[in-house]
Amino acid sequence: VQLIESGGGSVQPGGSLRLSCAAFGQTFSSYDMGWFRQVPGREREFVAAINWSGGRTLYSDSVKGRFIISRDNRKDMVFLQMDRLKPEDTAVYYCAASTSLASTEYDYDYWGQGTQVTVSS
Repeated sequence: VQLIESGGGSVQPGGSLRLSCAAFGQTFSSYDMGWFRQVPGREREFVAAINWSGGRTLYSDSVKGRFIISRDNRKDMVFLQMDRLKPEDTAVYYCAASTSLASTEYDYDYWGQGTQVTVSS
């Protein structure tokens, strides 16, 4: 499956962004989906995940209560609503697809190219 992220950009601390990820090629609704982020020189970090139906979600402690992951299986898309953004949220954000609801990158089989999010005043 091919994944394409969009919605990144620059925002001030306290602001909001909504990331989108469009899936192409295979049955989107059969995959659990995740968002990860990476800062240069550091390992890729888990952000959030959602199961195939949207009924179960996982969040990292660093974003819990501020970010919401959702999906629309009719449109083959997954979203990440990011509120109350902080400078430490600055990273390249990646969308990924897996056959299990997981928080480790090794469980994900397909990855997007990433979209930059910058939080700065």
